Amino acid sequence: MLGPNLKRLPTGPDASLVLTFDDGPDPEVTPRVMDMLDAFGAKASFFVVGRRAEQHPRLLRELVRRGHGVENHTYSHPYGFACMGPVAQWREIRRAQDVIADACGQAPRYFRAPMGLRNPLLGPGLAAEGLALVSWTRRGYDTRRKDPARVLARLTKGLAAGDILLMHDGSSARGEDGRPVVLEVLPQLLRRMGGLGLTSAALPVLPTSGV
Repeated sequence: MLGPNLKRLPTGPDASLVLTFDDGPDPEVTPRVMDMLDAFGAKASFFVVGRRAEQHPRLLRELVRRGHGVENHTYSHPYGFACMGPVAQWREIRRAQDVIADACGQAPRYFRAPMGLRNPLLGPGLAAEGLALVSWTRRGYDTRRKDPARVLARLTKGLAAGDILLMHDGSSARGEDGRPVVLEVLPQLLRRMGGLGLTSAALPVLPTSGV
C-alpha cells in the first residue's frame, strides 16, 4: 500500500539469493565479511550509512573492487526516519547518495530505510534519486541476539532461491566470547547454502523497481 518494495527476487533460471549487510562499513567487521564471502565465491549487497562511508571510503572502494553492491542506507541512520517529512527524508537520501558516489565512483541503485520503516512520503525522494526500495525476505536479528545458532536458524528457515537475507556488518551483536555474531553465522550460512545448491549474488539491475 505504501508503494513498491522489493522483498525477494523474481525466480530465475539460476538458484541464487541475495545476502545483504546493513549499517557499515565497519573497519573491523567489513573486511572479514568480505574475506569470508571470497572464500565461498559469494557476492553480496552492502547498505552503507553515509556518515560511516565518509570515514572509511577505502572500504567502499574495496567492496566494489571485489564485485559487491554498495547501496544507500541514509546518511546518519536516524531512528525517526519514518516520522520525517519528505524534504528531510530526501536530504538524508541525497547526502548519502553523494558520499557513496564520491567514495567508490558509482551511485547506489537501491535504498533501504533504517529498520525497514517508512511512510507514504518516501516515494518522491527515491524517485528523485532513481532508487528502488529494498527490504528483505527474512532477518536474523543479529544486532540483538548473541546466540549464533538462533540467528542462523531464522535465516535458514525455508531458505530458497530469490530470498533476500538481512544481516549487519555494522552494529552486529557480540557473542559471549566478544566476537561479532555475524562472523560466526556467515560461514555456516554459506555452507548451508552450498549444501542446498544456492549461490549468493549482489542485487541485480531489475527491469522493474520492485514487487
